[in-house]
Amino acid sequence: MMVVSRVIRELADTVTFQLDASPQGGFSFAPGQFNMLYAFGVGEVPISISGDPADVTRLVHTIRAVGTVTGPLSSLRKGAKVGVRGPFGSAWPIAEARGKDVLFVAGGLGLAPLRPAITHVLTHRAEFGHITVLYGARTPSDILFRRDLESWRGRFDCDVGVTVDHAGTEWYGHVGVVPALVAGAKFDPGNAVAMVCGPEVMMRFAARDLENGGLSGKAIWMSLERSMKCGVGLCGHCQFASEFVCKDGPVMRLDRIARLLTVREV
Repeated sequence: MMVVSRVIRELADTVTFQLDASPQGGFSFAPGQFNMLYAFGVGEVPISISGDPADVTRLVHTIRAVGTVTGPLSSLRKGAKVGVRGPFGSAWPIAEARGKDVLFVAGGLGLAPLRPAITHVLTHRAEFGHITVLYGARTPSDILFRRDLESWRGRFDCDVGVTVDHAGTEWYGHVGVVPALVAGAKFDPGNAVAMVCGPEVMMRFAARDLENGGLSGKAIWMSLERSMKCGVGLCGHCQFASEFVCKDGPVMRLDRIARLLTVREV
């Protein structure tokens, strides 16, 4: 059990809350992993960790209110108690990315699972090559982590591209789908790693364009996070052919799952 120490309203239906982990002596995790969060009297749900992996005194989760459990969780206030199990799942290939160009490609809420990896890479900037962050949202009002994006864009050692699907006259940025930004990204296809998270259709097209740019399927990683429920591969809710996303993922390498991504209803 942990206590909510801070709540940030990101969007109309999305909040980020901080859990104080200090009474338990710290909580370490690898970027890309998730926790099972329990809303007392309601149920449990898997949620990716979206905070700084170097800060073991607190846990940060970003939640969109879309279900019977995420709804109550997103309405928690400071001082509320939350049950926590974890961390679970595979992580982003940070060690493999050292010395290489790194591309982060995110759509919508998919920026949350990538945020710890981006934070780590920028904190240890000298260990990596060219860094690119590409992000897309439905509309300008749906852009997540605006302050982070502005901070990353303000650096001289990181390229940031933001696009929206639809916009009015108040938007002066790029309009279009996220994969459209991939063609303009700077990276050495023979020495780069891409980390992708978002709606599956976005990830499929982003992966296609990354491969068209010369990147190998062995260098493209995705976080599927689809339909996870129990977190330990028992319920079968997230079964992905012979894989279980919660147990074998959620971060998986493209060459391992590429064929499955094109099979309907898998």
